[in-house]
Amino acid sequence: MIRILKTALCTLVLVCTAALGFFAWQTYYPVSASGQWHYQVLHTDVAKAASLMPLDDGSLMVSQELDDGKGSIVRIHPDGSREVVVGNLSKPDGMFATRGGWVFSQEALDSPVSFLKDGHVTELFRGQNVQGLWDDGDYLYAMEDRRDEGRVLRYRWSDQSLSVVRTGMDEGESIIRCSDGRMLYTKKKEGMVRELTEDGSDPMVVDGLNQPTFLMCDARGLWINEDATHRARLLLIDKQGHRQTILSFLKAPQSIVPTTRGTYLLAEGGRDRVLELTPPMAHVAVGDDGASTR
Repeated sequence: MIRILKTALCTLVLVCTAALGFFAWQTYYPVSASGQWHYQVLHTDVAKAASLMPLDDGSLMVSQELDDGKGSIVRIHPDGSREVVVGNLSKPDGMFATRGGWVFSQEALDSPVSFLKDGHVTELFRGQNVQGLWDDGDYLYAMEDRRDEGRVLRYRWSDQSLSVVRTGMDEGESIIRCSDGRMLYTKKKEGMVRELTEDGSDPMVVDGLNQPTFLMCDARGLWINEDATHRARLLLIDKQGHRQTILSFLKAPQSIVPTTRGTYLLAEGGRDRVLELTPPMAHVAVGDDGASTR
């Protein structure tokens, strides 16, 4: 009996050790870049980095997605110094430059979508767990990240009216419009990207994804980040529909944005940092979405 107990105890210890080792491997395994793509860690200690907005002077606006009024939007200057632009936020997430300022969302219940300009914050409207934002000049679109009860909201700047474009959305996170005119959004739970259409059919564009979150379009194609805690990927689907994994073993990545240097910045919220991704080609060109590509 004692021998059986010892054997069982040793087996339990080995199983626990293996499990802990597996989770540690997933947590600390380094990010891997495919082909001739390269990345470097640009900024560390950026708590729950979510949305990024590079500025003309070389500084970077970052939303830190902390809850219970602990979140903030910070500005990281070229010399590395930081200042809090807006504080006391609850899960600030989406951020979009428009009308000489920035709109930003808070992914918390009954929280405002606000407009920041010249140091002043103006509430535009309220939503429930608003995450993704997109502005086309006339309308500001907002995506609510909720289970079964999410909505796509549309705010009209000219008269401050708010309309509901979709209801019953299940974990929608990001919404964008690409240069071909399509408006796309993610369905995190379903692992897919859909197109927002006038007739409401919303056809599937991409499937087989692991918790897709942030989307971005440029001359290279459609970029998709997977908001998975372990082994998440940054994917690129080119104009011909070919899917390529650019980065692997990310931890809860959020937004990706182009820079004027021809690189990309990626917020890796699960590791509290911002990465800079460098394309394989040395030639720099301007894409059809206005994004620089290298």
